[in-house]
Amino acid sequence: MPQLDLATLHEAIAAAVPDRECVVWRGGRRTWAEVAERTRRLAHVLHAHGLGVHGTATRPWESPHDHLALYLHNGPAYLEGLLAAHKARVAPFNVNYRYVDDELAQLFGDARPRAVMYHACFADVIARVLERIERPALLIQVPDASGERLLPGALDYETALAEAPAGPLEGVRPDPGDLHILYTGGTTGLPKGVLWRIGDLMTGPLGLARRDGTPITDLDEAVERATRSRDRVLVGPPLMHGGGTWTALGAWIAGGCVVFPGRVDGLDAADLVATAARERVTRMPVVGDAFARPILEELERGGVDLPELRTLLNSAAAISPDVARRLQERLPHVRIVDVLGSSESGFQVTRRGASDGPFVPRPDARVLSADRTRRLSPGEDELGWLAKTGALPLGYLNDPERTAATFRVVEGERVVIPGDRARLLADGRVEVHGREATTINTGGEKVFAEEVEGVLRTLPGVRDALVVGRPSERWGTEIVAVLRVDGDGPDDAELRAGCAGRLARYKIPKAFVRTRRGLRLPNGKADYAAARALVADAGGTGDGTGGETGDETGGDAARPALRRR
Repeated sequence: MPQLDLATLHEAIAAAVPDRECVVWRGGRRTWAEVAERTRRLAHVLHAHGLGVHGTATRPWESPHDHLALYLHNGPAYLEGLLAAHKARVAPFNVNYRYVDDELAQLFGDARPRAVMYHACFADVIARVLERIERPALLIQVPDASGERLLPGALDYETALAEAPAGPLEGVRPDPGDLHILYTGGTTGLPKGVLWRIGDLMTGPLGLARRDGTPITDLDEAVERATRSRDRVLVGPPLMHGGGTWTALGAWIAGGCVVFPGRVDGLDAADLVATAARERVTRMPVVGDAFARPILEELERGGVDLPELRTLLNSAAAISPDVARRLQERLPHVRIVDVLGSSESGFQVTRRGASDGPFVPRPDARVLSADRTRRLSPGEDELGWLAKTGALPLGYLNDPERTAATFRVVEGERVVIPGDRARLLADGRVEVHGREATTINTGGEKVFAEEVEGVLRTLPGVRDALVVGRPSERWGTEIVAVLRVDGDGPDDAELRAGCAGRLARYKIPKAFVRTRRGLRLPNGKADYAAARALVADAGGTGDGTGGETGDETGGDAARPALRRR
């Protein structure tokens, strides 16, 4: 099936609505025509340094492109770098700006960037890591408030753009088969580079489709749809993760304007809500309670209204039912849409409102048997695997084994199986149990951490909860809950009583560790490594005494952040 590519579509929309706002940040406003020209200039810079596509890949874990690392906070430069890469037929990839030197060196060793575009505040880290890897052909430093000097041999971003030609690259024609690389968060192992063809990404996760779900492949039809759009999308979650990037690009290919909050190195709920009101945003992505709760508290303080907002799109982590209910009461005109998916699949299932019940599957979602050999029928009482068909990535960069294990053919369909366990109910809805990687085997019983966490987060005084296992002489592994609480929070007896009505006895945590620190990574996902460290520091052997570990407020949960479950 013919497809469209990002670079061609963006240029066509810019020609149709040149003076419409395309991106807004801190009062700076760039039109579609201005963004189109700036990205053409950057594409010339990349091309002048020899970057592009070289031949074709013959295996699904290979890339024929040179790669551009985007080591940036949110802002116009991130999206300009991404779009310019596609105009030059360079494959962009995301860099987690929270990585320390060893993690960054490992990532660059796998991705092999030929160019790195980075904010000035990261210059020192880049300088250290360059001593450990093959030096890229091009370094582009984006100025910021840090005032860091330009690294030797690096180009200043704005200077490079000003000196580059403004016209299209001659002889370079972007293709829907060009790659876009999305590195996973690494929460269940080392980060893996997911190889998306940009055409598949657009008709899949980015939503270039008609109301009936059929993909839009005609350029004129896509542009005509975009000219009708008045969407203004506020992107708070970091673009360094799939959910943030997909939300922003989805807005662009639909002709919308992307708006960033003033603060981009952490979550500032007051700033986020004020920006939403001032810029009349119509859609806003959130990442579970880490975003929803502080936004709710800001709204409940009063003084701000969001009459233009129509959709809160939640992904990457769950919103507690009470928080969702209060949000719905405060914003009755807004739809709360909860989506679940992964870097490898895009969104697979959805639910609306304040419910914490089963999900509604997309038409291309599947639930496979436990042995991954067949599709389950509604009502089969088997705990299987959530899967997806349709527009899918090719595989994982440099990893044939994981590619073969995750991307399979079942009953004649190519499917991706990211790792979520699920049950297909008789009414066709999907009951999602969580990631196999977070399953705890205790006393011969399997317990899904996310099920227990969801119950704990509904209890009064509990702001957040993660569940991990620790060695136990009696149980082999026992369940321990790490809680972020208000004040002293509920005592152990209250916590166990709150769990008892909704969980089997073997699922109830044997111990509770309390903390005032955040339990989330910048993207809002669960920081299980931090939770395990807190449990180790607390000590104990499951006697139920719990503990208090740390008195910091905020932590990673106070910073910004699909649901990568």
